[in-house]
Amino acid sequence: MTAPIKNPIIHPYICFEGRCEEALNFYAKAIGAKVGMLMRFKDAPPGNEGCPGGGTPPPADKVMHASFTVGESMIMVSDGMCSGKGSFQGISLSLSLPTEAEAKNAFNALADGGQPHMPLTKTFFSPCFGMVVDRFGINWMVIVPAPMP
Repeated sequence: MTAPIKNPIIHPYICFEGRCEEALNFYAKAIGAKVGMLMRFKDAPPGNEGCPGGGTPPPADKVMHASFTVGESMIMVSDGMCSGKGSFQGISLSLSLPTEAEAKNAFNALADGGQPHMPLTKTFFSPCFGMVVDRFGINWMVIVPAPMP
């Protein structure tokens, strides 16, 4: 039984369209993500293996639902319908880190197989900020928050 939610919570939910397990492994190595739960399509209760509204279900070994945490943040993920066409336009995940060294390590790890869009640099709002699209097409903003006045 889960505890009742006292305040609204928003969790990003990302469909990797067939590359979810690869993404989970990548984020564990790149930014220390910890998988909280993982359910494959084959793990669904009998009669629930298919897709809501019909359609051909994805392969049984693909991820129906999983979640991972980075620090205090939880992200939910899935293989979706395994179309191979993940689209992540207009959304970025912002990763706040306490030190420039940690920001550099995370940025470089996320850029492996991806594409930096703005190198880590000092800005008027941060001593260290950069933007990168990872190998899955997820947009990341890596930041060391500036001290509050």
